[in-house]
Amino acid sequence: MRTPRRIAVVAHQRKNLGGGLDELRRRITGKDVEELLWFEVPKSRKAPKKVRKAIDAGVDLLIVWGGDGMVQRSLDVLAAEKGGSKIPVAIMPAGTGNLLAGNLGIPTDLEKAVDIAFHGERRSLDLGRLGGEHFAVMAGVGFDGAMIKDADGALKDRLGKLAYVWTGIRHVNGEAAHAKIKVDGADWFDDEASCVLIGNVGTITGGIRAFDDAVPDDGWLDVGVATAQGALQWARALGTMAVGRSDNSPFVRMTRAQRVDVKLDSKLEYELDGGARAKTRKFTASVVPAAIKVCVPPRSKS
Repeated sequence: MRTPRRIAVVAHQRKNLGGGLDELRRRITGKDVEELLWFEVPKSRKAPKKVRKAIDAGVDLLIVWGGDGMVQRSLDVLAAEKGGSKIPVAIMPAGTGNLLAGNLGIPTDLEKAVDIAFHGERRSLDLGRLGGEHFAVMAGVGFDGAMIKDADGALKDRLGKLAYVWTGIRHVNGEAAHAKIKVDGADWFDDEASCVLIGNVGTITGGIRAFDDAVPDDGWLDVGVATAQGALQWARALGTMAVGRSDNSPFVRMTRAQRVDVKLDSKLEYELDGGARAKTRKFTASVVPAAIKVCVPPRSKS
């Protein structure tokens, strides 16, 4: 694999890792780089415009600095824009939530993350698509969506990962909504659900191993429904996830699909890769196979 020569960095200014963006620039320019495009943004929603500039410039590598929100918005553009899916993405996990990086084995060590960017394997990954946006980790509605919404913004800036714990405690006694779910056109679930999750990887918010069999390049999305209500049932469900398989819990149902149709009897917040979105009563999620390429640690040779 030849060393990438034309590189673009799209970075969230408020996120930090190692020696920060100054160290990132030093490490990149220490390689045999011909051109470096540098974009900093104050919020993740400002990233798409910069990613499009990188695509138009025909870069060999896109480095994304930030958390799952930055990564999601960047991958969404790459998957949608002509030629974008051919550009490999290197993730610098500088956010509060770095779920995609963690699931792919990308460490929160700047030197190692940069080394993976230049010398790692280029792995094709699936994405999910919901509401016109792509997601790489998961989409959730109900308990999960409400928790993410309350944890977003200033609270997450102050408390970091503890924001999810704090808001999760507040929502365990929330009412469940009636959900009707179809998987690949077949009726699958018709009952009260406190949370519906659609995952592309195994580990989700809080380090929970929710989808034990999830693989991000198998052409499928994993689907989970939690029926737990109240602190006691949630404690039992999460306890089962901590020590065994999620689908061993009596409060969890699991399957997989290429298309998932969800109808709720009331509007609830949903989230994509840890970012809160508007309330919705129904949505469809589908898999987009091999949608993007991500730089990951090279597989060990046995």
